[in-house]
Amino acid sequence: MASSTFSPAAPSQLCSGKSGMFCPSQAFLVKPTRTHLVKNEKGMRITCQATSIPADRVPDMGKRQLMNLLLLGAISLPSGFMLVPYAAFFVPSGGRGTGGGTVAKDAIGNDVIAEEWLKTHGPGDRTLTQGLKGDPTYLVVEKDRTLATYGINAVCTHLGCVVPWNQAENKFICPCHGSQYNDQGRVVRGPAPL
Repeated sequence: MASSTFSPAAPSQLCSGKSGMFCPSQAFLVKPTRTHLVKNEKGMRITCQATSIPADRVPDMGKRQLMNLLLLGAISLPSGFMLVPYAAFFVPSGGRGTGGGTVAKDAIGNDVIAEEWLKTHGPGDRTLTQGLKGDPTYLVVEKDRTLATYGINAVCTHLGCVVPWNQAENKFICPCHGSQYNDQGRVVRGPAPL
């Protein structure tokens, strides 16, 4: 085990160790000037006398600054990568507009063009087409011979059967369990959830 001794009377520091090693806790503070071998009753002892480094020879702090910058980068870079998506979650998305919607497709899979569709379908007509994700969707022709701004999903909310339009009763009636929907697709009679 190494032992250290400091001389209170002199401005220099005296560091000695039985193992012959320079005291590592003092290595950055002192500059060795001479070494002595001293023999005592316990064995050989190496003694070195060191003086302080003059002010004009203070080492450059570049290494310490580099290590501080590396530490700062090692902490801030991952933190930044985690903080950006976290903050973006709370910022509402903007500038995307309302878009043009989804183009409906007929039974064959061709795009439905409003002008062509209105030539072959009269007011009050509800025809099954392919809507979002290929789901069966009714296109509704209004009384003024225009397409409604919405489509009605033809899947029953009870068990998923396709619900046909019943012209005689002016509502959609599910063939599976009798759920009924009005002309805009709202439930008027269960077992579908109201």
